[in-house]
Amino acid sequence: PQRTYIFTVLLSSRVFIHPHELLAKVGQLCIKQKQQLETGTEAEKAKLKSFAAKIIQLLKEWTETFPYDFQDEKSMKELKEIAHRITQCDEENGTVKKIISQMTQNLLMALSARSQYQEIREKFRQPVTDKGTILKTKPQSTQKDILSVCCDPLILAQQLTYIELERVNNIYPEDLMQIVSHMDSLDNHKCRGDVTKTYNLEAYDNWFNCLSMLVATEICRIVKKKQRTRMVEFFIDVARECFNIGNFNSMMAIISGMNLSPVARLKKTWSKVKTAKFDVLEHHMDPSSNFCNYRTALQGAAQRSQTANSNREKIVIPVFNLFIKDIYFLHKIHMNRLPNGQINFKKFWEISRQIHDFLTWKQVECPFEKDKKIQSYLLTAPIYSEEALFIASFESEGPENHMEKDSWKTLR
Repeated sequence: PQRTYIFTVLLSSRVFIHPHELLAKVGQLCIKQKQQLETGTEAEKAKLKSFAAKIIQLLKEWTETFPYDFQDEKSMKELKEIAHRITQCDEENGTVKKIISQMTQNLLMALSARSQYQEIREKFRQPVTDKGTILKTKPQSTQKDILSVCCDPLILAQQLTYIELERVNNIYPEDLMQIVSHMDSLDNHKCRGDVTKTYNLEAYDNWFNCLSMLVATEICRIVKKKQRTRMVEFFIDVARECFNIGNFNSMMAIISGMNLSPVARLKKTWSKVKTAKFDVLEHHMDPSSNFCNYRTALQGAAQRSQTANSNREKIVIPVFNLFIKDIYFLHKIHMNRLPNGQINFKKFWEISRQIHDFLTWKQVECPFEKDKKIQSYLLTAPIYSEEALFIASFESEGPENHMEKDSWKTLR
């Protein structure tokens, strides 16, 4: 079968059966086939070799695309047993042995790399909640802000893209399939006993929220209106550069940060901002007709990526929570099984096609050099909680109506 077919089967099978159980079934098939074809005639031997080659293709695809299926002892033991049987089918020239040895080595390396990442997974950055640190006691000049670290919107957009690609790289197809696997306990109650935590998805989602809150914090904590206006315009330019690069996730996070109430209410600041560029960005991210404008832009970036010669033009980073919602709705709208009891393969083919696109985009090597200073600021600069943002916002531009006055009184 084609690679896309094998990928679809391996990806969607886990909704119905645990990967190690599926592997065990493949093992049983190997024993059966080997017994049937071991009669010794030349024709049977040729058939056995052909069968062995197909099993090797399956195992190679499986270990390369879903290495995490082999992290438990049961699966590893089963893999070794199948490998041993297959090696016996072609003992005279030793090619199979070499292929299997290389495959096992690559698998162990992939598992080791992933477990290292899980050991050093970052601690979630906590928002600043101490009111004393927010109420402006320090003179403005001593406070470091993003502009003191990087004042070029293009460079900041490139560093954001670097972080995005690094994060996306730690999301695997089986993580995404859990969106489907977690939903219906009827089909999979028997095989979801040891669900891998969706940590990678949560960590990536957390990055989006942190970036939104960082943008809001950077704007709200500036006392002087002129500097605040400059900060708003700077982030608009950064979001525009992200759009041009194909980094839609950072772009959406920045726009979300600027649309948070503590920032949106700063009318005096916004009156000084040249909003034409911001209007264009908002148009791209307009939620009407199921984000139709964004989807058109994403499609354009995907087409550019397919024909691109350089990594710079290959970059496509979709808005992650919209991507997740699409998979979720595909799953919700269509049944797992057809009325005749067979698996609805068309549904899983479509889900795997979308996940496969995502995997293709995440494999792009980042063409930008890492700037440690900028990245350190983006990942560790203190961010305000929602309450703290409102305090800073009211301090910059006082409450304008009864509702705002009441909430200011409560906050203080």
